[in-house]
Amino acid sequence: MESIVDPSADAIWGAVRTVVDREGVHETFPRTPEEWLEVRRAAVRIIEGANLLLMPGREAAPPGAKSETPGVELEPAEITALIGKNRKKFDELAEALRLVGWEALGAADGKDVGLLMNVGGRMQDVCEGCHKAFWYPNEKVP
Repeated sequence: MESIVDPSADAIWGAVRTVVDREGVHETFPRTPEEWLEVRRAAVRIIEGANLLLMPGREAAPPGAKSETPGVELEPAEITALIGKNRKKFDELAEALRLVGWEALGAADGKDVGLLMNVGGRMQDVCEGCHKAFWYPNEKVP
């Protein structure tokens, strides 16, 4: 997640954005072939990252890894155990991630800003759904 999926998702989410400030509305989206190629590469990494998540027997983190925010998120061994208890749901979420990755790839190939923005929102939903189920399932929302 840390090396492939997360930075790739960030690249897709950051590729299209709107900022409103005192000077007006500023829209960012890929404009050059190189910028679209970066989005395409991020989409491919999302697809392949999802394939890695679907591999049986993978641990949530390398041996000895610890949570960066104990008490907020589970420890890696706890995440792995939770995935093992509900592998079907985890695989469904990984497959959903792979599908939005394919859609992001299509958006990049078609240079479709609207689709890329839509895919980014749905990818956020998939990621957050998995995190809430397996990474920080005990989150208390005020």
